[in-house]
Amino acid sequence: MEQTSKDFFANLVCSSGVSGFEQPVQKVVRDYAESFADEIKTDLHGNVVMCINPEAEVRVMLAGHADQIGMLISHIDENGFIYVQTVGGWDPQQLVGQRVSIWTSVGPVNGVISRKAIHLLDETERKQVVKVKDMWIDIGAGNREQALSVVSVGDSVTLQLGYQELQNNLVNGPAMDDRCGVWVVVEAMRRAKEMGISCGMYVASTVQEEIGLRGAKTAAYGINPHIGIAVDVTHATDCPSMDQRQQGDIKLSGGPVIVRGPNVNPVVADRLTELAKENKFPYQTAALGRAAPNDSNSLQVTREGVAAGILAIPNRYMHSSVETISLEDINYASMLLAKFVASVESAEAFIPKID
Repeated sequence: MEQTSKDFFANLVCSSGVSGFEQPVQKVVRDYAESFADEIKTDLHGNVVMCINPEAEVRVMLAGHADQIGMLISHIDENGFIYVQTVGGWDPQQLVGQRVSIWTSVGPVNGVISRKAIHLLDETERKQVVKVKDMWIDIGAGNREQALSVVSVGDSVTLQLGYQELQNNLVNGPAMDDRCGVWVVVEAMRRAKEMGISCGMYVASTVQEEIGLRGAKTAAYGINPHIGIAVDVTHATDCPSMDQRQQGDIKLSGGPVIVRGPNVNPVVADRLTELAKENKFPYQTAALGRAAPNDSNSLQVTREGVAAGILAIPNRYMHSSVETISLEDINYASMLLAKFVASVESAEAFIPKID
């Protein structure tokens, strides 16, 4: 992976973007893509849409969602302690004792998520799963007025952002879902531009996936693609307590995951598999027997229907502060998608065969 590409990924992971508050991370996307996209626009919803060959007849859309799960300030008490509501699917146990950043109009404010110490919990409390309403954020304010001088109700909150390298080209941080997908689709565009393509390639850094796939719906309606592939994370099962019989055998550094099932056009899945084999790219296969809980769900059913695909990035510890992925997996994913887009010549080729 080139250093500029790696720096782009680190910048994505370290930028804030709670659902509905994606502007900081979307600026990183726009700034990076300016050197190779033919067109870039931000729509009214906040999606950033980049394009190569906008006049081409056949349109291919790649989507990765820029938003992350987080919190919003909902109340500040008289002592300056802050209470929040969650945005997206949190396990409350992941929040106890975390350092956080509150994203205000003038910059981030540091805080910690707290509850009373274990020494002070009674026997019943110790046996219960902690609830969000029983935790608070402490920013060190002496009272409500002092807290309100630096933060406001409605400000977004993230776990302390960061990027940490582990052994064997693995990295972790609290926003891998789905900044790694954004990186893959944007890098795929850069590489496809260098290769030369005949179709129209549209890359969408979408918003509000974590609260209902909302950005993909509006972006896909505007692009009106013939073929669309969503890149998101999937559960790696190469760690303790995972049931591979239900979740499949998915490993970090085993390559991106080509998903098959009713939310996926079979020609798209077959083309991705063929290209991976031809180019000797590592890949894995997974099955999904329902509508996907990611942007491919919206892509597939926009307008009169799209030949949809899912390329997934293995992720350990999803929706936590230590989501862990492999740099090798995202690098191969972007290379595979660039090859896929370069192979597209007609939309009709993706009509499922019935003979």
